[in-house]
Amino acid sequence: MPTDQYHEPPEELSQEVRTFARLAASLQEEAEAIGWYEQRLSVERDAEARSIMEDAQEEEFKHFAMALESLARRKPKWRTVLQDVLFKPGDIVQHGEEAEEDEKKEKS
Repeated sequence: MPTDQYHEPPEELSQEVRTFARLAASLQEEAEAIGWYEQRLSVERDAEARSIMEDAQEEEFKHFAMALESLARRKPKWRTVLQDVLFKPGDIVQHGEEAEEDEKKEKS
């Protein structure tokens, strides 16, 4: 079955890599859906419609988080970077720089 999610011939990729690619595609799709709902909610005036869309967006947040967690569990280096950046007060860019250094240390 042809798909745009692979940049290499799928038959040459391991099942693990194909699963990873599917999860990464799902993560992208969830992020895109969250953005679409954000736009819709910013202009919707009907309270009932807004409520339905807010509920749908919350589902997308959950799906995004689950896909991200699954990917992080498969890539320890990703987990290191995510732990160094996410849910921390302070300068996000600085946290990113520190995360990059920590990830390099893991390579050693």
